[in-house]
Amino acid sequence: MRITVHLSTFDRLNPCAYAILWLDRERRQWSRESHFGVNLPAWGVLRTEPHATSVCAQGGEVPIFELDGLELDGDVGPFEGETGGAQWIGSRRSSPGHWYVQCVDEETAPPEHGIFAGDDADAASPA
Repeated sequence: MRITVHLSTFDRLNPCAYAILWLDRERRQWSRESHFGVNLPAWGVLRTEPHATSVCAQGGEVPIFELDGLELDGDVGPFEGETGGAQWIGSRRSSPGHWYVQCVDEETAPPEHGIFAGDDADAASPA
């Protein structure tokens, strides 16, 4: 299952800051699809905790931000339109924001362009 999450209102970083991420629930990885005003790597790993999901860089040690209320381990959800608070913690000062689930894709098709969360580049190129 892939979940498209839209993050916004990180006003302390930039009044127009936003990011759109694909979350791969099974692989516990994420991929940056679009962003402005926030510095994010192209992909990373997800860590789940009770009542929250931490979005981390590739190494996975330190969260970049936390999505409060987004539970990837539950039997139900997430669902389109679900919302919650986000806490940007990847810089010297934290910045509160919001997240909402834009789309839930139950199929496992690869993304149209590029590599999803660190897959082997050769697998994405035509032979």
